[in-house]
Amino acid sequence: MSEKRAFALNCQSIRHWKELRPILAVTAYDYPMARHLDEAGVDILHVGDSLGMVMLGHDNTTQVTMEDILRATEAVAKARKQALITADLPYRSYENPEQALINARRLVAAGADAVKMEGGRELEPQILALRSAGIEMQGHLGMLPQHVVEEGGYRKKGRRADEVEALSQDALFLETMGMFSIVLEAVVAEVAGAITRNLSIPTIGIASGLSTTGQIQVCSDLLGMTPWWSFPHVKPQAQLGREIQEAFVRYRQSMSNNIKP
Repeated sequence: MSEKRAFALNCQSIRHWKELRPILAVTAYDYPMARHLDEAGVDILHVGDSLGMVMLGHDNTTQVTMEDILRATEAVAKARKQALITADLPYRSYENPEQALINARRLVAAGADAVKMEGGRELEPQILALRSAGIEMQGHLGMLPQHVVEEGGYRKKGRRADEVEALSQDALFLETMGMFSIVLEAVVAEVAGAITRNLSIPTIGIASGLSTTGQIQVCSDLLGMTPWWSFPHVKPQAQLGREIQEAFVRYRQSMSNNIKP
């Protein structure tokens, strides 16, 4: 177990990150996982809409509801002692400023320190609404999982000159609008590094190389709990999926051995 920090992290401490190490963000969807991650010293617990795939068995994140994210945020908040909590505004929960503000307030009331929306300059009205209410926000650029259906699949971003320009401009816009950090997902590594160097706020990458300020990973990917999925950007640090199956095989066998004739 890691040594406890003297204070809990907040958006300001992340915004002005001065630690001599990368920021570590990991997804969490329930109380026990959040508690383990918090006590291990993870900086950011992210209640991601990836729970739709990891916990609920959906094909993508577009079927995740506000109720799904709210329940998970409440559970994670009960476990947190030190880490910052961010939570996704799920698909179609922020289509206009009014809707974005209502749902962001619900997530903050459930325990989130900040909310995350996918997109850039097109979100200006929603961002202004949340900023006027004093709600902290995290940006998300690059591959946008909530747009996977309309884009026809997952694709690395930043391979074309127009994409590089759009990503760079969107990142600067989000910084200007007060985001405390930006997630860069599936962005060409060199492009993610250039964006990071051009900002004063941190970038947190996933499948975007190692030149970002920090990394975010899905907890089950790191723990090897979903061996039916494999991703080149993450190296499992354990094989809990196999260990869970083996444990229950042993238990089933022990039950059989204890059955009296």
